Amino acid sequence: MNPLVPYGALCAIPNTVRTKSGAALFYRDWGAGEPVLFVAGWSLTSDSWSVQMMALLEAGYRVIAFDRRGHGRSSDPGRGYDFDTLADDIAAVIDALDLDGVTLVGHSMACGEIVRFLSRHGSARVRGAALLGPMTPCLAQAPGNPEGIPGELFAAVRRQLMRDFAGWIDENMEPFVPGTSESTRAWLRTMAMGASLHALCACNRALAQEDFRPELARVDVPVLLIAGGRDASAPPGLTAHPTARLLPDATLKLYEDAPHGMFLTHRDRVNADLLEFIRSIGHNRADQ
Repeated sequence: MNPLVPYGALCAIPNTVRTKSGAALFYRDWGAGEPVLFVAGWSLTSDSWSVQMMALLEAGYRVIAFDRRGHGRSSDPGRGYDFDTLADDIAAVIDALDLDGVTLVGHSMACGEIVRFLSRHGSARVRGAALLGPMTPCLAQAPGNPEGIPGELFAAVRRQLMRDFAGWIDENMEPFVPGTSESTRAWLRTMAMGASLHALCACNRALAQEDFRPELARVDVPVLLIAGGRDASAPPGLTAHPTARLLPDATLKLYEDAPHGMFLTHRDRVNADLLEFIRSIGHNRADQ
């Protein structure tokens, strides 16, 4: 936070939620009706959900998305990039906007943030969750997770980010969104380059340390999982399949030819599946 900006002035900034830990979170809030809250993946912002937000907006939903701390138009407090604090940031947005019966939608790292939110804050205000390209339940290799990724690989990524972040983005764009236009890639690159390098490295470290297996078993809302068979960042055998087995009420949809960025490469299918899921859990709640 800029120490020269008075607290009251910061709180008065439009479309900004001030968290208890001192971060200022930019959000966008469109439409009316049942709320859907989107949480973007690592290095991306609320802009990345524009296609899904427009589809649900036109279907009559209220759609909200915010920029994670250290990303986009949110502040870069230099701290709070652990999953507990990031989950509390989701809670701050829900509380500030007084969202009830909300469906949470996350991509990549955000899936863990949503699971941690449900663990720390409960599901009283939540109708269900959709997790795309999840990084759960446990990425790191450990005695109880021998198929995981060696910790040295996470450290190597952080070293590359610190040495040449722009180059890392360019190298990884093709597996993330193969077959997309140069303009789409430039848009994604601009989003990522606007993130705090400190935040990106700290989030990478948090991903390497977390084990969500105990929490997943306690999730008490319906969950839609969407996974890509060609996801190089979150291979389904390590992520989506074990996550589905741990969740009490999960539906897994595997897009065999989809990459990690399926919300763009397979946008029409993602939009249709999100709408179907949100409508189904809305009907189930009305029947109870």
